[in-house]
Amino acid sequence: MEAQIDPTRNVKMANSEGNMARGMMPRRPAKTGRHESARAKLRPENPAKPKAIRKQVPRPAQVSKQRVANNSNGTTGKTAGYNPVAPMRVSEILKRLDQLYPDVTCALTHRDPWELLVATILSAQSTDVRVNMVTPELFKKYPTVQDVAKLDPQQLEPDVRSTGFFRNKSKSVVGAARKIVSDFGGKVPETMEELLTLPGVARKTANVVLGTWFGKAEGVVVDTHVHRISRRLELTKNDDPKTIEQDLMKLIPRDKWTLFSHQVIWHGRRLCFARSPKCADCPLENICHAEDKTWSTVEKNKGARG
Repeated sequence: MEAQIDPTRNVKMANSEGNMARGMMPRRPAKTGRHESARAKLRPENPAKPKAIRKQVPRPAQVSKQRVANNSNGTTGKTAGYNPVAPMRVSEILKRLDQLYPDVTCALTHRDPWELLVATILSAQSTDVRVNMVTPELFKKYPTVQDVAKLDPQQLEPDVRSTGFFRNKSKSVVGAARKIVSDFGGKVPETMEELLTLPGVARKTANVVLGTWFGKAEGVVVDTHVHRISRRLELTKNDDPKTIEQDLMKLIPRDKWTLFSHQVIWHGRRLCFARSPKCADCPLENICHAEDKTWSTVEKNKGARG
């Protein structure tokens, strides 16, 4: 006689041993999610989570707009009443330029006013270094203004070709020589009005000759360096050389006009380059607010750029 088998025996054994009976699977949650809604009804509703509160990070103290330069005069930077052309600031700029470049003069090599005039004409759109390489041989070949006056411009072109724009420069040099011989007895004139009658001579060239050779301050030389740096220092907002000169003449004492030009030109060659100026090495840095500075301890002013 076969033994009777209790069908609940395995289940009871599984429950007593804490193991799932073989062949028995736990109930899986419905894919429809109905069981979740049913369970949610049995649970008390969760209290709403409070919204995350943005942590209030204390802002750094506002940087004062007033920048005091590190010098005994206490020259200030930009403030609500900042005036870049204030007499105190202009005086400080001149003082520091005097300390940097006390005895500088024109970098063009010359022995008389005629050679200086020719060198200045050739320096347009060129460098003084290049001009100084050309003029020794040029003046050796044509020693006097009379020698140049006898030439045709084409004859001079090979000698000045490397300075650029050699055709126009040849015409200007020969034309100036002829004018000096015919109208001024072979001597370079000593007044602004007379110099401006020479071919190829504008105020910049005339100021170089008058200030450097004759010691007459009739204006300020505005070359590319003076143009750029005077705008960076906010001594002018203009872009036209003639207007820049007038602005500088109002700010700079007359006895400083010639020296100021030479100092700024040297500063432009040594530190205040058109690209990547060496602001970290510049003694004028903490009173300069140029927008295109490469390094600054003071506030930069929009629009103050070379």
